[in-house]
Amino acid sequence: MEELRKGFHGEINEVRQALATLAASVIEAIPRATNVLLAGDLEGAEYLILTDDEIDARSLELEDRCYRLLALQAPVAGELRQLVAILKMIGEIERSADLTVNIAKAARRIYGHALDPKLRGIISKMGEQAQQLFAAALDAFETEDVAKASALDDMDSYLDGLQRQFVQAIFECNLAGTIDLQVAIQLAVVARFYERIGDHAVNMGERVLYAVSGWRPELKGAARHKARLAGEDTDGIPIPDVGSGA
Repeated sequence: MEELRKGFHGEINEVRQALATLAASVIEAIPRATNVLLAGDLEGAEYLILTDDEIDARSLELEDRCYRLLALQAPVAGELRQLVAILKMIGEIERSADLTVNIAKAARRIYGHALDPKLRGIISKMGEQAQQLFAAALDAFETEDVAKASALDDMDSYLDGLQRQFVQAIFECNLAGTIDLQVAIQLAVVARFYERIGDHAVNMGERVLYAVSGWRPELKGAARHKARLAGEDTDGIPIPDVGSGA
């Protein structure tokens, strides 16, 4: 039995390493997508788009490995939380890879249109922050660093601020006539892609917290719902019955 458990722990470590390798692919893809967008690199865009199939295949293979471990090893407690967290994180990574592909596709749509230096600067910053967020999420996972996982939400706030700044700059450039409406729309969508990559990194951090401690972000919402059903607000103060006409 002891040998079986050692083998199981070895398989979990292999799955963890496979997840880290998958996440590293996205960390590398983010600056590539940014460079494709800024340089109008059609060949680079095509490369990123084609590599998405490989990410999908690796994600599915890793999911299957997790399902087999769940079915054959019947993990409990921390082992079970680890596998469940990894399954959730695979989806976050795969969708983030899709977003880098979407940036590459947007680069093809606006090919040949010059971008204002201010827009280019903010795009670079969004790409850098998205990459830093994803790298921090991976590091938190590999080291089981609860503090770093918890800090991801604050890091993401900076990326959210860059997105808002970028959208404002897009409007200003459009009003000044330096970019046309279609390009402005594409760039606004690109800003959303970067922002969503940050959100996925935050979600990965939450899964790290769950794997290490059992905490889930949904617990806060469930507690609020329970409080409302009990006639209280989120601070435990009774909610007035505004529908009674009193």
